[in-house]
Amino acid sequence: MVMKKLFRLFTKKENSEQAEERPTLIDQDLPQNLTFIKNSLGESTDLVIRKFKIGEKRTVKMALVYTDGLVNESTVHESLLETLMSDVRQTQLSKQALDKGMYYTVRDHVLTIGELDELETLDDVLLHVLSGDTILFLEGETKALCVSTRGWQDRGVEEPSTQAVVRGPKDGFTETLRTNTALLRRKIKDPNLWITTQAIGTKTKTDVAVVYMNGIANDKIVKEVHKRLNQINIDSLLDSGYVEELIQDETYTPFPTVYNSERPDSIAAGLLEGRVAIIVDGSPFVLLVPALFMQFFQSPEDYYQRSDFATLVRIIRFIAFFLALLTPSAYIALTTYHQEMIPTSLLINLSSQREGVPFPALVEALIMEVTFEILREAGVRLPKAVGSAISIVGALVLGQAAVEAGLVSSAMIIVVSLTAISSFVSPSFDFAISIRMLRFLFMVLAATFGLFGILLGLIVLALHLASLRSFGVPYLSPLAPYITSDQKDTILRFPRWGLFTRQRLINQKNIDREDMHKPTATSRPPKGDSS
Repeated sequence: MVMKKLFRLFTKKENSEQAEERPTLIDQDLPQNLTFIKNSLGESTDLVIRKFKIGEKRTVKMALVYTDGLVNESTVHESLLETLMSDVRQTQLSKQALDKGMYYTVRDHVLTIGELDELETLDDVLLHVLSGDTILFLEGETKALCVSTRGWQDRGVEEPSTQAVVRGPKDGFTETLRTNTALLRRKIKDPNLWITTQAIGTKTKTDVAVVYMNGIANDKIVKEVHKRLNQINIDSLLDSGYVEELIQDETYTPFPTVYNSERPDSIAAGLLEGRVAIIVDGSPFVLLVPALFMQFFQSPEDYYQRSDFATLVRIIRFIAFFLALLTPSAYIALTTYHQEMIPTSLLINLSSQREGVPFPALVEALIMEVTFEILREAGVRLPKAVGSAISIVGALVLGQAAVEAGLVSSAMIIVVSLTAISSFVSPSFDFAISIRMLRFLFMVLAATFGLFGILLGLIVLALHLASLRSFGVPYLSPLAPYITSDQKDTILRFPRWGLFTRQRLINQKNIDREDMHKPTATSRPPKGDSS
């Protein structure tokens, strides 16, 4: 008896859940459909419902439903209302077309809109209305026509605020999905550039596009991207940072395993290498996977400059990486445990500077590093006209005041300044944040174990980097595992005619690029040249 009651209770609950999930179909009664939409949106003042009639002998009631502010008003008025209420009378239709009914007549012979879709449920109607589309209802029909009239105010294409370059394109992604896909289409005019879109977020229903080059991208990576996106169960998706955090391989790591960029040329180059891009509607930052360690030392400008200059700049970035990571910790270790490694004259100078400083080297470094981080954060949050001045003047004034007050030594000011400047060299803002976080850990290790602590930290860091994966690809590739053919575009940047293969671990089915050879120069000018 008890089992029967439990079974009935479970069956009743299951049926109620199915009833809740069952979509509401469009009814033939036009007022009933409009009432459902009004009740669903409550007292929303931006909901527009325009009722009208068409036909001379036999009138048909119709209604346009859209959201004010999300549609192009001229498209609604000229291509829909004017066409349906004025031009439809002048349209010469055959008897066969009229016999099909007004719904098919309007769909096939009247509307002049390029993008048109049919809806059968009121749930889909609500989704499209809130997305900027216009819905056309006809009395007596169980279908509605969805017309693409999206035209809200958005930001134009501007120069990216991050990853600035001296030479190269100046256009950047915007917050509009279709604008971003169009920017990629402009870069890659190939039919194999495939774009698939899905909605994520039970409340926001944000459009997310997956972009890849068919025939170049690894099928396993493409499937893995779709799999991880489908597993996202969240109520709101407001920025690509949500997706980045939910699809990354390693959660507990300071290093980014998903690359993001505002630059269409950077994303287009990644697509041509076999990577997969993820575009989130409402975010100007496009994600790119897989992201590898060496990728964060490369700038889009490297491929617009001469190869020798690009190689020099990359070497400088690697030097700046170690300076930003280890300079404070090396200073702490040398002044605390290994004074014998410092030249005598320099040691005497440092000792005289620290004579009146009441704090150990670790506390001294922490005071200056934390102060500089506060100034950096203040400079970011303040208006642009004031932020840069505050960060520069604040650093100079506080540094000079700290030295005069005897809180820190002059050498520590130099160390912190060199560290800060080196951290700005990184082309990736996310990667620079990783360096800033790890710097404090190395400072504690240096204060505890000296240079041996720094060495221990570097070993642990190398092991951690070797254990990371980005969508199945080793994070340190092509250095570990070492692939000789892929070293042409890591620390060194070979000339353009030497980059004839793609990275093997990212792309496994279309490794060869177009056949590129070094151009041959003629030994003598052509005939007819007087010079």
